[in-house]
Amino acid sequence: MKYCRIIAEATPPAGSFGRLLDDGTTIELIEGDVLPRADAPPGGARVAVDEVTTWLPPTPPPDIVALGKNYAEHAKEGGGEVPDAPVVFLKATSTLVGHREPILLPLTNPDEVDYEAELAVVIGRAAKHVSRQDALSYVLGYTCAHDVSARDCQLRIDGQWARGKSFDTFCPLGPWIETEADPSDLAVRLRLNGEVMQEDTTKSLMFDVPRVIEHVSSFMTLRPGAVILTGTPAGVGFARRPPRFLRDGDVARVEIDGVGVLENPVRREAAPRA
Repeated sequence: MKYCRIIAEATPPAGSFGRLLDDGTTIELIEGDVLPRADAPPGGARVAVDEVTTWLPPTPPPDIVALGKNYAEHAKEGGGEVPDAPVVFLKATSTLVGHREPILLPLTNPDEVDYEAELAVVIGRAAKHVSRQDALSYVLGYTCAHDVSARDCQLRIDGQWARGKSFDTFCPLGPWIETEADPSDLAVRLRLNGEVMQEDTTKSLMFDVPRVIEHVSSFMTLRPGAVILTGTPAGVGFARRPPRFLRDGDVARVEIDGVGVLENPVRREAAPRA
């Protein structure tokens, strides 16, 4: 099942949850304010995919938890050591945008904005001290994520990751939550203006999805709707020679086989009016 959150003529102004029907062209609206439920009754209205005006992030997460250096080759390309335990950081929820919404190059620190394609896990029920064996029973599904990063802030100026990972629009998510994917071996790639920049499979994750849920739930409660970004493959822009950062007019496309395609244009943030 594919659950989405959309704005269209048939939805309330703030949007509505829906499920993508098997024909791939129709969305059936369903009831729900926080997370869609598998047993939720349909809302009666149906919306053609072509009638969607806005693809909202498919979950409004209470937290965005992310993993750094979770692919060995990515850890190595940045000149760092391969970690022996999950490296966890947080992104602000104000980073969220949906499918087809622009990634904004911020007015401050716009020149080293980097791309990172990732599989995202959406938590379906509260999880604390969850075992690896039980971890997947707490998952609602999976979606595509783009962990956009201002590398100058992250790597040189601040000496930590909070600001560089949390500019507005730095977490595109969507277009839907796929509930039937197997996270153990999914192909993840990023295309920039059509060119493949990153490509690997989740089989290469050093810490797989059950291990990550076990680890994160050992120190914080994962609430329903929480999102975990599982890490990015090698091929990021700052590690290339010469570096390749996002520029105004680019189109970034995250593809995860069996999950979906998340595409976002890149635009320069407009200066505030005086």
